[in-house]
Amino acid sequence: MQQIVENILGSSGRKTLSLLKHLHAISVFINEVFYWTVISPLKGKPPRIRATISEMVKTGYESVLVVVVIAFFVGAILALQSAYQLRKFGAMLYVANLVGVSITRELGPIITAILVAGRSGSAFAAEIGSMRAQEEIDALVSMGINPVRFLVVPKLIALMVMQLSLTTLFDVVGMFGGFFLAVTLLEVNAVSYFNQTVIALQISDLVTGLVKAWAFSVVITITGAYQGFQVNAGAEEVGRRTTASVVTSIFLVIGFDLFFTALFYYFT
Repeated sequence: MQQIVENILGSSGRKTLSLLKHLHAISVFINEVFYWTVISPLKGKPPRIRATISEMVKTGYESVLVVVVIAFFVGAILALQSAYQLRKFGAMLYVANLVGVSITRELGPIITAILVAGRSGSAFAAEIGSMRAQEEIDALVSMGINPVRFLVVPKLIALMVMQLSLTTLFDVVGMFGGFFLAVTLLEVNAVSYFNQTVIALQISDLVTGLVKAWAFSVVITITGAYQGFQVNAGAEEVGRRTTASVVTSIFLVIGFDLFFTALFYYFT
């Protein structure tokens, strides 16, 4: 009996210490990212502009096609599902309200974030993890180059900008998808649908979605970069860390989405 209790307490203690160690490492990493992104430029050490632009192309421009296609389908599906309920009450015009508000406040930011986490977040983890496994990170340190400033800051700035752009694009295309389906299949008047969308949408809806998108970009970048820096072995661990970055990013995105949704619900 005593041995069982010791095993349980020992296992709990080891897991607790491991958790505290990870939390400390994460907090140190976040602090370093914040310093090199916000404080360092004020001291005359700006971020790498060319690298930032290159990351913008990778994370934003190359993601446009998949965002457009998925946004159109999501808008059309949402309009069809809304009509399934609203037709019982003869209120088909209010499909515009549901599509517009749902996409701008919720579906646009979170679906775009999940797409970016699977595409760009995993790429961040794989790139940094590969450099870590091949000791390229150690080479940067030996040359006096801070790896966070050199690798993470351009990715963070690029994704903060492009996440807002991709979310805005998703909103526009998603609402068009709902409009297209409502006008063609549901036979809703095009002018009435457009006017109803304008009436339903408010500035707060757009601001809510964009604030979420900005927060998601920070979460995705930090998660992917942190997982990459945690690689200590070869290619097999790079794969595990890449998978972990995607899973963790999606989990945190949904958690932050709940937080911001509750925050805006109570304070707006």
